Amino acid sequence: MSFLTVLPLAVVVAAGTKLIVAVFLASSDRPRAASLSFLAGVGLVVAAGVTASWLLTRWLGGLTADASAVAGRVDRGRLIDVVVLVLLVMLAAVVWVRRNRAGPPRWLGSVGRGDPRWALRAGVVLVVVAPTDDLTMAAVGASVARHDLPWWHLLPFVLVTVFLLALPLLALLLLGRRATRVLTALRRWAEGHAWVVNEVLIAFFALFTVLDLVRSG
Repeated sequence: MSFLTVLPLAVVVAAGTKLIVAVFLASSDRPRAASLSFLAGVGLVVAAGVTASWLLTRWLGGLTADASAVAGRVDRGRLIDVVVLVLLVMLAAVVWVRRNRAGPPRWLGSVGRGDPRWALRAGVVLVVVAPTDDLTMAAVGASVARHDLPWWHLLPFVLVTVFLLALPLLALLLLGRRATRVLTALRRWAEGHAWVVNEVLIAFFALFTVLDLVRSG
């Protein structure tokens, strides 16, 4: 496994509500400042989330290795694979339950203001309170740690997540006024089809996890 294996799960974090908010911010009164603040908030939380999962898994893996040395029957890799697989099943269930939810939550207030401080808080809160994001970050960090990959292998996942959410701003910078049609299409796609893509990507990653279980058996 390499960091490329976990990259598709960046779509799960980016798609949905956060992408819709990113589209609205790109159309706000201060699109550049608001969008950059939003991206910073998301990037910081995602980086912290996957890092926490990576560190926790390595710590628990060390405890399991010590137990294995004593008992002679604890397989650290298989145990982590099972945990990751459970997280992915839970993630798929949450995505299915929330599939018909679209648009920014009411508690976000007016997205169109384009206030950078508000956008930064929104980026942080939207990741923290989303069960799909929490489960995805946990699965990504645990999977990278399970394969004994160094911390920097998490960075491409964070960067791809931020890049996907930066697409509305990039469209605005490259297309100017013509970006309205592109942003509208992007928002409609996120509202109607993001959950389908998420389920496919989760199944893809779950398949790799199952293959790891089979090989370690």
